[in-house]
Amino acid sequence: MLAAGSEHCNPEWMDWFSSVRPAAFKGNTQLVAGHLPQARATLLRALEELPSDAEKQQTVILGDLGAVEAAAESPEAAAEYALHAIDLLEQHWSATGMERIRAVRRALIPWQHEQYVRDLDDRLYDWGPVVNALAS
Repeated sequence: MLAAGSEHCNPEWMDWFSSVRPAAFKGNTQLVAGHLPQARATLLRALEELPSDAEKQQTVILGDLGAVEAAAESPEAAAEYALHAIDLLEQHWSATGMERIRAVRRALIPWQHEQYVRDLDDRLYDWGPVVNALAS
């Protein structure tokens, strides 16, 4: 329906919605269901198709990709996705994105002594704007 259009105008509040967003939701659902290869493919495609100005949604997708990699026991890749999401959060705060990053970090507990997880911790816990936003 989004691709074909309609004779009815979309409500003004729906300007953020695109055909990419349902794909991101699908990828998250696949992740929760444990379908990791499908979730990875769906989320990577959604990330690729996401408009460049959708940074908040990008942080959520990157967080979900990190969770996929953590569940697939690829912790270094999981940490890389989470770090990339934090980079975006520095410019465009997203509470949902932050929740996804924190979920990735929790999934990385078995690897908490690895340098890449400690690097993630440094960014996550020493990052002033995030701490300030969480404290308010």
